[in-house]
Amino acid sequence: MTTLETVAGADRRPDRPPARRDRRSWAGWGFIGPFVLVFAFVFLAPIVYSVHLSLFRDQLIGGTTFVGLDNYQQALQDEQFWSSLSRVSLFLLIQVPIMLGIALLVALALDSGRLYGRDFFRISIFLPYAVPAVVATLMWGFMYGTRFGLVSDVNDALGVSLPDPLSPGLVLASIGNIVTWEFVGYNMLIFYSALRVIPNSLYEAAEMDGAGQIRVITAIKLPAIRGAMVIATIFSIIGSFQLFNEPSILQKLAPNAITTSYTPNFYTYSLSFSGQQHNYSATVAIVMGLITMVIAYVVQLRGMRKES
Repeated sequence: MTTLETVAGADRRPDRPPARRDRRSWAGWGFIGPFVLVFAFVFLAPIVYSVHLSLFRDQLIGGTTFVGLDNYQQALQDEQFWSSLSRVSLFLLIQVPIMLGIALLVALALDSGRLYGRDFFRISIFLPYAVPAVVATLMWGFMYGTRFGLVSDVNDALGVSLPDPLSPGLVLASIGNIVTWEFVGYNMLIFYSALRVIPNSLYEAAEMDGAGQIRVITAIKLPAIRGAMVIATIFSIIGSFQLFNEPSILQKLAPNAITTSYTPNFYTYSLSFSGQQHNYSATVAIVMGLITMVIAYVVQLRGMRKES
């Protein structure tokens, strides 16, 4: 046997036994199996069941019958659904930029290093996010009261008549104020965390070039946290379309201003639990979920395009 054949034979490795390969593959499934099961039962199963419900309808004659896409056609022609969708869309276009703008300004102020008591302000601004939404809404609902709350006390003390925050024309702005108060700290923390990981070498280079604070913010800080801003925007869009707690709680205080179809989620809840229209409720929820998914995906694509 030649030396070349000997070396070639020595480099050959015996094939791994099939049983051992099977054990290794099953070991991988053993690690991800618990997650797959939880994901399937908690996430996939409700979606599949909702789609199943949306294809049927409860009728007085015939009971539950298969109607195909009739429920979706009804949802697309439902004025109450489109009215609630336009309302939360207006809420999104006004409230989200204000909330994110305040959160960004606070994060930049905290990161500047020139704010006295930075740790105290960071905790104080984040603290409202730790308050449950139900408690926050009840607290603000009490302050909005014109007969028993803070607005009533101000009117009595100053002898004035302030506008009712829970009137039909102002209740959406009042809800926006509550949501902003709740989530400014959450978004501030996202921006502040992104600012803290910017390399100091960039600041040193800017200082050597004689750049001022405004230039540092526009040329270094804002481009560096663009990804965090996209994430916060997507979260805020999803949260706006899921608006439920605040209007459902304030509805008891302002029944004439907040109807059962005030937001899509509130409308879905009312259809299911008050109207016993489970099939149509599932249909509205699926349509709303698809709309939210498409809008969030478009925002993500635009943010990634600008970032690249």
